[in-house]
Amino acid sequence: MHQTLDVFQTAAAMARHAGQRQAVVAQNIANADTPGYRARQIAPFVEVHGKLSATAMRSTRPGHLDPTDAAAGGSATRNTEPAPNGNAVSLEQEMLHAVEVAREHARALTIYRKSMEILRLSLGRR
Repeated sequence: MHQTLDVFQTAAAMARHAGQRQAVVAQNIANADTPGYRARQIAPFVEVHGKLSATAMRSTRPGHLDPTDAAAGGSATRNTEPAPNGNAVSLEQEMLHAVEVAREHARALTIYRKSMEILRLSLGRR
């Protein structure tokens, strides 16, 4: 029954996407010393699956919703120069991606758990 509800399908898709991103980050870290290896990246869930809501949020100032829009001209990701052996993996950047992916996965699990709690409460079960 609960598999047909959109909230559970979205939570499952978020968890699968986070798992795929984590695999790519792990592969990048594993190949940090491989000559000529270029770091790969999967776009965040929102970019891949589109906006989840029909009503979009409004930005009140530059950089409010998108830090790359900031007036200071900062970039959310930095380009790394390849090492002399042609490797372009930045371990620091990959660790940041790993933390971001862990948060995405935790968010998906929280959405799933809380939705299950709501269903159980609505049925009078704990």
